[in-house]
Amino acid sequence: MTTGHPTPADPACTDALPAAAFGGPVSHAVSRVARLHRIAAGRALKEVGLYPGQELLMMHLWDRGAVRQTELIRSLDLDPSTVTKMLQRLEQTGHVRRSPDPADRRAVLVEATDRSCALHQAVRTAWCSLENHTLAGLDPAERTELTRLLAKVETNLCHETEGCAGQD
Repeated sequence: MTTGHPTPADPACTDALPAAAFGGPVSHAVSRVARLHRIAAGRALKEVGLYPGQELLMMHLWDRGAVRQTELIRSLDLDPSTVTKMLQRLEQTGHVRRSPDPADRRAVLVEATDRSCALHQAVRTAWCSLENHTLAGLDPAERTELTRLLAKVETNLCHETEGCAGQD
């Protein structure tokens, strides 16, 4: 029955941990750091005319050359409609080109354009700046240790994630 007055918290939940430790302090810290890193990356990418995630798509193309759109979707682990929207925007700015795959006309090849070369350097600069900002105050040994520990955490999470890129 609703009385219009606030109801007390569920007694089973009143002895719960504070929100900062809910689910574990490390999980909460990783979540906060990932969120803040994504915000900082978004700011850096906005300066070069990209939306977050587009740089990863472009990095894939710069590293691998022309690939099928289905491979991009699989490697980025994004919804096909999200990748399609990213490609449309990047195509409009002249950074990617899509064309039928000569080996299979039903498939679409995606490649970085010559125009994207300037973007390549801008993304590299933005990511270096983000790296420096992220790791400010850590000495080289701490940076190495953080990288090592994050790799272990990634391995742990990959064991529970179907199709994880780390599961080779």
